[in-house]
Amino acid sequence: MRHTLRRSCAACARSKHSCDLATPRCSRCIKRNIQCAYANEPLTAPTAPATPNGVLHNRPMACQPYALTGCYRFAPVDPFESYPPTRLSRDHVQRLIHSFLHKIAFQYYPLDLDATTNPFLVSWWPIALGDPALFNVSLQTACLDEEMHAQEGFHTSELLMADSVALLRRKVEDTALAVQDGTMNSVITLATIEFGKGNIKVAEMHVNGVKKLVDMRGGISQVRQTSPLTARMVSWVSMLIMGHPQFDTQDDAGTGSGIPPIPEWLFSPAALHDHPELPGGLDIGREPANTLTRLHGVFRRASHTPLTSARLHDLTCFVIHRLLLTSSDLSTGPTTPLAEAIRYGIILFMFMLQGPTYFSHAVIFNRILRHFDGHLKQLEPTASITHPSMCVWLLAVGMAASAGTPLYSWIRDAAKDVAASLQLNTWDDVLTRLKSVLWLESRQSGALYRLHWDALFQGKTPENPPDPAIHLPRCSISSPFI
Repeated sequence: MRHTLRRSCAACARSKHSCDLATPRCSRCIKRNIQCAYANEPLTAPTAPATPNGVLHNRPMACQPYALTGCYRFAPVDPFESYPPTRLSRDHVQRLIHSFLHKIAFQYYPLDLDATTNPFLVSWWPIALGDPALFNVSLQTACLDEEMHAQEGFHTSELLMADSVALLRRKVEDTALAVQDGTMNSVITLATIEFGKGNIKVAEMHVNGVKKLVDMRGGISQVRQTSPLTARMVSWVSMLIMGHPQFDTQDDAGTGSGIPPIPEWLFSPAALHDHPELPGGLDIGREPANTLTRLHGVFRRASHTPLTSARLHDLTCFVIHRLLLTSSDLSTGPTTPLAEAIRYGIILFMFMLQGPTYFSHAVIFNRILRHFDGHLKQLEPTASITHPSMCVWLLAVGMAASAGTPLYSWIRDAAKDVAASLQLNTWDDVLTRLKSVLWLESRQSGALYRLHWDALFQGKTPENPPDPAIHLPRCSISSPFI
């Protein structure tokens, strides 16, 4: 092999584009779905001189070696590669880049485990290579993961945080830069980091900031036109941090500037008679009935054409926003304990069906669970006679959602009484009732609900039931925020 100064891959060199040196394939080759081959083994490059304030001219500043909990070897950065400077050594930056591309991207977006399509690799990272603020924020997420495993403090991530905030302040002073996808990605990620560290007020400040940027862009649906990932993160994360929706939804026809429904929602029936458990005379409020009916149709279609993970996430985001936005809207009609139990039951069901994305939804999930529990306790004693399948569905959701909490015991006792009165003796008996109300077939959802009913029929308490607020139905990767 002929040794030259070039360290970028052959494809990037031919195209005269910057290469991030990721192995086994750089992010640009992944995005283009082409072969990635490196001409040389990386060589260590000399460190450029620092200015009096400690910041290097276009190159990183050396810092103390960082201890890892495992043994890893990372190729140093090519001295001729161009990416935003940081106050970290090149070796450290290289290690964090590798961690972000091979680990963090899939932790934050477990909806897509394919490296050729994961949006953090094909859209986020190319932006970060040209955006100093987003580059520092991205390194910070990987650095936090390192430091949490090392348990030696958060010195380096705090340094990256300070630089990220300083760089962002400069960007938001320029209207053209403020509304860029990279700026929004940076702000919402900082909000996530602060929320995960318990700095709630700072996290909320970042959310309020990104909402202004979205308004400047013309609404969340407009942001989605250029970056679905940005729109998803901003709408979902802001709701989890603030505890309630921060953006409106589009109407059932898909018009408006809010969060859009998925196409399957638009094609699903909305008439009450289209749902077997909602006879025309049953008044559970307009929006709970509309949502339950449309979801029933969406899931019925999904039995033939399965929803992708990303499509399910979009559906979950839309449904939860819609139901929470109308929970106190008197114009939607009178509320009853049954209507509100169904409303919050659907929200819990969707949370558990999807699992956590970007970071844990435990805080808002537990708040919703308390609302659900309060309305469930107010149901009429005759509810199991007048609406038997609905009661079974509500209690099934309640048991799965309340696992490991003080609420579980009484919900389980109520489910036991209903099962006896309806002569339900097996999981198959229960599943028939659940499918008549709302159900999306999957191996994970079946296991999550079945273990509670099997234990109930056997007169036992489930051993080590999964926590529904941190359950990962599609991805076994753990995360600092999950």
